[in-house]
Amino acid sequence: MAALFKVKAHPASREDRIDRRGPDSYEVWVRAKAENGKANSAVLLLLARELCVEAKRLRIVKGASSPSKIVTVLGGS
Repeated sequence: MAALFKVKAHPASREDRIDRRGPDSYEVWVRAKAENGKANSAVLLLLARELCVEAKRLRIVKGASSPSKIVTVLGGS
């Protein structure tokens, strides 16, 4: 079964930061603005670093245009 993570994104923040809120829940602040997918890319990069996986293995499965997102890791854990 694929790992799913709940992510609350805060685009256009003062700093890039990630906080773990639970076993499968994160809150992410990124400097990138929410335009042309820039904030989503920044969120995935920070989450990938936190999870020790390549960013290209992460996909937003729900909430691409919303602050609340569901992200999965492709190819196992």
